[in-house]
Amino acid sequence: MHERLSAILRKLEVAHEPGLTQTQLFLRNEDLLPVPPERRTWKAWNFIAFWIADSFNINTWMIVSSMIINGLSWWQAWICVWLGYGCVAPILVLNARPGAIHHITFPVVARSSFGIWGSLWTTLNRGATACVWYGVQAWIGGTCVLVMLRSIWPSIEHLHNSLPPSSGTNTRDMLCFVLFWLVSLPAIYLPLHKVRHLFTAKAIVVPIAGLVFFIWAIVKAKGVGPIIHQPGTLHGSKLAWAMLSGFGSCMSNMATLIVNAPDFASRARTPSAAVWPQFLGIPLGFSIVSFVGIIVASSSQVIYGEAIWSPIDLLGRFLDGHPSGATRFGVWFISASFILAQLGTNISANSVSAGCDLTSLFPRFINIRRGGYIAAIVGFAICPWNLLKSSSLFTTYLSGYSVFLSSIAGVMVTEYWLNRRGHVRVTDLYTTRRDGWYWYTWGFNFRRVSFFFSGFLSERCVYSIKFPDLSLYSIFILVSIELMLPISLGF
Repeated sequence: MHERLSAILRKLEVAHEPGLTQTQLFLRNEDLLPVPPERRTWKAWNFIAFWIADSFNINTWMIVSSMIINGLSWWQAWICVWLGYGCVAPILVLNARPGAIHHITFPVVARSSFGIWGSLWTTLNRGATACVWYGVQAWIGGTCVLVMLRSIWPSIEHLHNSLPPSSGTNTRDMLCFVLFWLVSLPAIYLPLHKVRHLFTAKAIVVPIAGLVFFIWAIVKAKGVGPIIHQPGTLHGSKLAWAMLSGFGSCMSNMATLIVNAPDFASRARTPSAAVWPQFLGIPLGFSIVSFVGIIVASSSQVIYGEAIWSPIDLLGRFLDGHPSGATRFGVWFISASFILAQLGTNISANSVSAGCDLTSLFPRFINIRRGGYIAAIVGFAICPWNLLKSSSLFTTYLSGYSVFLSSIAGVMVTEYWLNRRGHVRVTDLYTTRRDGWYWYTWGFNFRRVSFFFSGFLSERCVYSIKFPDLSLYSIFILVSIELMLPISLGF
């Protein structure tokens, strides 16, 4: 029996170098070692295409639309976008640098900051949040599938529901979620150095669909004038706090991409390819897409008398009544493009992240591909539709989600740039020798770990303050504290 179990375990093992000890098997496999030259295929254009593709996703639209719903005017919301993503870009580039220089992924880079064993806590946190976020993005992708199917077969809107009310959803929406989930599985199979082709396709198709939607919304609103002349409804301190909340929402939207920046930078052909394309591409790409989202969300107020925060819901309204064939085709094209957008976003921000993290936790049995499939399964199991019932729930989720990741990024940037001055001894990232640079104390850098846990203490302090509507503003407060505290104490 023992021999049979051992044989099964050997078959489940991923490819690794022969003759490794048990400790070495826990620290290295093909996906944890530095990327070989033949797989360093990402050029500057690939990073540009990546950020063009990643900025065009439903989540970006929903965040900026929620600012409009919360009372900001279009130009106030756009200022929040520029400031938020403008602050994110340099932090992401700084965190991506060790990946671009040494061609190592986030879990390995984290060992230099938290210690050989201390890094496992950070990868567990990020892996868990990536799995949850995978489910959220897949559910949003399912809403795109529903609108696309409605444009072809309108009767699907009235599909009989066989699920109980306690499920929180219905048969129609669950069917569309499952379809998107299944379509995503082949994309997870692609190796990281080849998945760039998916982002190139997305960078071509989705902006065209976004432009079509933008023009269509303006035409239905009878020009851009009625849209841009809508005033904001907030003034004084309420306006200031709402803008801070919008600024923080943009930063929270990028939390996972800041942390997993070394994953994609490790595939850069040259270190410079991961610098300016990201430094400029992030604020430009997300600001342009957010402007489209602002105009589209504001147009819904003119067209229907109410602000619709989800572009997919707005497309669904276009299909109400008796739409023409041209309307149905337009909705089909835009919703199909949004399916591609959500697919690419889920791969870049969640599947790859979870795959890299789970690889570091169980390198003997899990690689990036297997980890991506595990994320898909977990994302299905967490019932993501319950997180997207309203814009307030969505914003609250972003707030809690960013708490973990922002503190990790702050510690990593501090360690690499302030303490190590950019010096990394790559061989010591794969050893438990007591004289290794990253062994610290029993494999833990307790100083950096304490900075990470200081985030939880700061969170408790913030929530202990009796301040009106604190849950709305906690995104800005918590992200700022958690990101800047490790940096300010890094010396």
